[in-house]
Amino acid sequence: MTSVRTIVYPVGDLTKAKAFFGALVGAEPYMDEVYFVGYHADGQNIGLDPNGHRQGLTGPVCYWHVEDIKESLQRLLASGATLRQDVIDVGGGKLTALATDADGNVIGLVQVAEAGV
Repeated sequence: MTSVRTIVYPVGDLTKAKAFFGALVGAEPYMDEVYFVGYHADGQNIGLDPNGHRQGLTGPVCYWHVEDIKESLQRLLASGATLRQDVIDVGGGKLTALATDADGNVIGLVQVAEAGV
């Protein structure tokens, strides 16, 4: 089963973004590192990526949680998507990848070793 459960926002000023999203979500982050800040919000993971703009991201990326990231990425590429970021291990048993659809929309995939993230 695939579903969108993570949205990552590229941010220029992590301190300001944390203040804004903390107020929006109404909670403290579950992860607060210099490279990523994450919030849980009613079943959604909301992430702040201070490196996103340097990676060419201009807006939020929705990450589809999938059981087999390599197979899912290959299906997207076979359907005409362009590879933006191959599968990488971002730690904690989490794998991510990015593809771009025909309209230039960035689509994220995530595979998590444990359910619930």
